Parts: sequence; C-alpha cells; structure tokens
Amino acid sequence: MTGVRPRVLIVDDEPKLVRLAREVLQATGFDVLTAATGQEAIEAVALEQPDLVLLDIMLPAGMDGYDVAERIRQFSGVPIIMLTAKDRQVDLLRGFDVGADDYITKPFEARELLARIRAVLRRAQQSPATPSEAEIICGELHIDLARYHVRIGDRTVLLTKTEFNLLRELATHKNQVMEHSRLLAAVWGPAYRDDVDYLRAYIRYLRRKLEPEPSRPRYIITHTGVGYMLACPDPPDAG
Repeated sequence: MTGVRPRVLIVDDEPKLVRLAREVLQATGFDVLTAATGQEAIEAVALEQPDLVLLDIMLPAGMDGYDVAERIRQFSGVPIIMLTAKDRQVDLLRGFDVGADDYITKPFEARELLARIRAVLRRAQQSPATPSEAEIICGELHIDLARYHVRIGDRTVLLTKTEFNLLRELATHKNQVMEHSRLLAAVWGPAYRDDVDYLRAYIRYLRRKLEPEPSRPRYIITHTGVGYMLACPDPPDAG
C-alpha cells in the first residue's frame, strides 16, 4: 500500500452514503478520497493512487461504474469494490468482467463494508511465491510467480490481481483437482467458501485469456460438481 494508513477512494454521487462511508473508514484507520463523477474518479486514481476504489455503478454525467472500472483497468491494478443497489446475477458478473474485485449491495452495514474492504486489501497484498517455486511451466503457459508475469508462448497475458491469484492457486497444485470451496477460501477468503458464482466467473475470464479455444479448454479443466484443475503435460524427456 502507499502509506501507513491505506487510502480509499469513494466514488458516489449520494452525499449521505459518502458521508457515512467516510466516517466509518476514517474512524477505523483509513484515509479517504471522494469523487462524484466517473471522470473525477479516473483522474483521482491516476493522480492520487489510492489503495482501493469503492465504486458505485450508478453515476451521473454519462459514465457509469462499469465504464469507470474499465477505464481504470487500462492503467491501474488498484482493487475495485463495486457498490450496487442491484443484486441480479448479470449485474454482478458484468462488474467482474470489467475488472472489479468484489461488490457490496446497498444498503450495507458498516461492519460488512469494513470486512469486504479488508478482505480485498489482504488479497491484493498476498506475497509472491518463494524462490523455490518462482516459475511454473505448463505446456506453452509460463507463470512467473515472483514477478506476477504470465505468457502463452511469446504472448504476454495481462491478468488482474484476482485472476493471477486464482491462476497461481491452480498452478501451485497443477494436475490436481482443486475443490470449489478450497479455491474460494484460498483466493477470496474463508467467508467466500460458498460463493461458487465468483469462481465460475473468474474461471471464464481466465479461459478467455489463456485458452486457444475457451469453449474447449486445454489448461483449466472442469470437474463437474467438484472443482477445477490446471492440466499440464509432462515435460519432455531430458534423456
């Protein structure tokens, strides 16, 4: 993070919600920045480099939260939590699709807000691999765990922090079936063990980026009702 006190950017045009969130966060050790429009939010991320963005979906001035998240992802990997009054599955998945790390449905309690923010910040700070597992090679897929770098053959693959953490969990247990609950607890935290929709969404995003044919995956294999496995061929016989 950028300092002793983590900085959260609140992007919302409802003064009452902004005031409540600011009071809760400041009282628990966070510095708070605010923005009321999408353009202000993008500029604040670029100039102030917050540690986390709390981003409302419904914003004025022709740019909604999805648009803002997509623009931010063009230049920053800052964790993003979407604020939404909607709880339809399609809205949540669309948020993940543009790079959000989590969501909170309004209205929310202060305790839930803090728990979500701390969980996302913890995931963002997960330490890279130890030197003994600095790189994993899986066919043409090369995963440099120490430098957070992924490539397929000669092509660099850009992943969000959460996508990388999920791939890392699969890669460090390659050719092993990882249960849904185990993956969710490892990547998102124990409180997310039953949120299988999170996992399915991110598996889909990883396949889009890694698989030659996402509908016929070669690397990330589904074991229906159980979990997923990163399937890696045996290395060529050195002899």
